[in-house]
Amino acid sequence: MEVLDRFVEVGLVDDREYAENWVRSRHAVRGLSRKVLRQELRLRGVSDIDIESALDQIDEAGEREAALALAERKLRTLSRYDEASQRRRLLGMLMRRGYDSSVAYAVVTEVMRSEAAHDQTWA
Repeated sequence: MEVLDRFVEVGLVDDREYAENWVRSRHAVRGLSRKVLRQELRLRGVSDIDIESALDQIDEAGEREAALALAERKLRTLSRYDEASQRRRLLGMLMRRGYDSSVAYAVVTEVMRSEAAHDQTWA
């Protein structure tokens, strides 16, 4: 325990920095929600104070943007499915990544509407 205390003292072990880097990376790359990121950090033994500090870098708008980007990318891979299946798959993907149902439904509706408008301009 003395070694770990010494590492913390000299800055070699910094849970807050670790949590901030974890959140930044996992949110940007995988599009995970605040809820899932909180769970992951708790499983890694990070304190609630450090977790909340790290999650402060993601606001509601940022979380919605990430969900929107995920849904847009995923929709491109779903062209062989009918609209109901696309909607269901998009909602499932967002919910598994921890997005609140209201955010998921709003994002999927927006993406599907945008795709339909795009398809009509090419018709």
